[in-house]
Amino acid sequence: MVVSDTTRRHQRENSLANQAKLLASGVFVVGRNPYEYIEHDLRTINHYHDWEQCSVDIDFEEQLVTISTADGLSKTAVHNGDQGCTILPESRETVAFDPVPVEPDLDDPDEQSWPMGDAGAVNPDPDGVDAEALTRVLDNAVRSNPTHGIPPNTRALVVVHDGEIVGERYAEGFTKDTPHVSWSKGKSVTAALIGILVEEGHIDVDQPAPIPEWKDTPREAITVTDLLQMSSGLEFQRYGETDDVVPFTDDDHHYSVYHRVMDVYDFVTSRDLEHEPGTEWRYRNCDPLTLMRVVRDVAEETGRDFLSFPQRALYDRIGVRSMVHETDLYGNFITSGFNYGTARDWARFGLLHLWEGEWLGDQILPEWWVDHIATPAPANEEDEYGGQFWLNAGGELPEVPRDAFAARGMRGQVTMVVPSKDTVIVRMGHTPNYRQDNTLMREILDCIEE
Repeated sequence: MVVSDTTRRHQRENSLANQAKLLASGVFVVGRNPYEYIEHDLRTINHYHDWEQCSVDIDFEEQLVTISTADGLSKTAVHNGDQGCTILPESRETVAFDPVPVEPDLDDPDEQSWPMGDAGAVNPDPDGVDAEALTRVLDNAVRSNPTHGIPPNTRALVVVHDGEIVGERYAEGFTKDTPHVSWSKGKSVTAALIGILVEEGHIDVDQPAPIPEWKDTPREAITVTDLLQMSSGLEFQRYGETDDVVPFTDDDHHYSVYHRVMDVYDFVTSRDLEHEPGTEWRYRNCDPLTLMRVVRDVAEETGRDFLSFPQRALYDRIGVRSMVHETDLYGNFITSGFNYGTARDWARFGLLHLWEGEWLGDQILPEWWVDHIATPAPANEEDEYGGQFWLNAGGELPEVPRDAFAARGMRGQVTMVVPSKDTVIVRMGHTPNYRQDNTLMREILDCIEE
């Protein structure tokens, strides 16, 4: 494909915006050293600007990050407290919403027992686990040069069996309290928030999605389940699946929610219908973001603050204290990708699903919900995707039980639930060109009895 100079400049601008946001989040959300983060994370990604020709300005007082190129391109991102970081247009120095402090309504984790807190979280001698073998597997996984085909740059591993942490490792420089960028694992959180509203009686998954703009249009046939199963049929282009979509341009709808300044909910719900709902499975950010638009509308209609809704409706109830879901300029959560959390908190999220939506006697999700999201989407021929969760029903991982399902994100973020092993495995890291791994999961599961 021949790419014009104008398009290349557009790519560089959007790439720069994306990197400014990621750097801001790395510094202000995660707490990384900016230059270490650039060297070990941002430089390892193939983008459209030359870091040797860039200058980086970090304003710690105003919590702004600006990246500029030698030929005059410049992009800025701002930290908005508990709403994370956001790309700013040149015309603004702040976001177009009022950030809201969101403190977890939970006691000190060191004074609360696992899983609501961290006290007594790790069982060093668990029943049904070959602890010595698991130690070898986890030690190997976080080595700088792992063997046995385990993906490099694993930064956090948590293994939960029978409700207890039976193994846990962190790479040098990372701890149990380090939040990690979780990418598309946030899509699975979106599903859980929908599930909560279903349990409350506000949403019926078999009914049309309650998007007012879709009424009396062909899109009103799209159900909530169609959106959960990535089968809405909305017209939404994605680089890599058609020859005429250039990455880091406005035509790449799927990824542009991460590098353009826009109202992401308006962008995704304004798309026309391309396929009959429920007939074409396509991994597209329009579907989970439309679901989050539904979450916002229902939360506000029921008198709740949207920006604190995930913490109050979900995280406070399962002991999660670290999750940050970032927003666009207008305060809309971009849970399709801009999410941060610790490995232990992702383990708690996995446990909620292993326990079929019940948490210590509190039925948070409908009793049937986990079956719903772990059932293959009818339009997905490979049986690899359910309701905002990836599945192993089709045997993508041949040596992992078929009942396994997972929240997964780019570059190797995984929260895998394996009901037949009563196990949750969390892997966080930074592995460019990561492919879903069989070796690490198999080696961990081999240490756990049936």
